[in-house]
Amino acid sequence: MRVLTKFYVKELTTPIGLLTVVMSEKGLAHVAFGAMNKVNLTARLTRFGIKPEWYELEEDESLVCEQLTEYLNGERHDFHVPIDLIGTPFQKKVWLALRTIRYGETKSYKEIAEMIGAPKAVRAVGGANNKNPLPIVIPCHRVIGSNGAMVGYGGGLPTKERLLALETNMKIS
Repeated sequence: MRVLTKFYVKELTTPIGLLTVVMSEKGLAHVAFGAMNKVNLTARLTRFGIKPEWYELEEDESLVCEQLTEYLNGERHDFHVPIDLIGTPFQKKVWLALRTIRYGETKSYKEIAEMIGAPKAVRAVGGANNKNPLPIVIPCHRVIGSNGAMVGYGGGLPTKERLLALETNMKIS
């Protein structure tokens, strides 16, 4: 049985391009680079027993949109919005660990695996990182290869590099 859930969608023009923000009644559920692919997101939600009902977000400015804009303008280091994490228990564990990486810092996939008590699950951590539904808010861009290399990012490596440069330049010594 699937639970009918309302989701509210808002497109936001930002310095890194179009972002699509998706909120449930519980909180921020998804951030997409560019226009949202409702078919793919519906399929993903269905796997978790959710039947989405889509609505446009009527508000001109939501707290989430304000905070994303402030972050991308270098005016915010942390997000304080309710979130609705939809994923497997392992994915959620990884995503919660990602939230502990401080602004301007990076960690390797190996370090994240060690943080969650699964030091041999480096590839699984990479897979969970790749499925992060809340890029930027859950800072998967702060995860790099253990050799310091920039590796994979849903928004593309140039966007990852731009986000890390934004944080490094804004970092207070």
